[in-house]
Amino acid sequence: MKKIFFAVALTATLAFPALADQALAQAKNCMACHAVDNKVVGPAYKDVATKYKGDKAAVDKLASKIIKGGAGVWGPVPMPANAQVNEAEAKKLAVWVLTLK
Repeated sequence: MKKIFFAVALTATLAFPALADQALAQAKNCMACHAVDNKVVGPAYKDVATKYKGDKAAVDKLASKIIKGGAGVWGPVPMPANAQVNEAEAKKLAVWVLTLK
């Protein structure tokens, strides 16, 4: 039974990669200020992916901004620090954002 559940979970994750970490973004309240396709308070995640396309340091840069916050890159509204997000989660979110097209 465990093998079947794992196979189904793995298949769902591979078939719907965007959903896998969108759930984490929702759980960590990222979606209160961001959306995948359009600007809310902060930029659309697809715009972030475009901006950082080809930047080999992008995962670390974005993970740091997710945790510590930032300002000035996308306009005058600062992104607050997210103490509820740990480093592993921040990297997972950054990787997800960078896969969006």
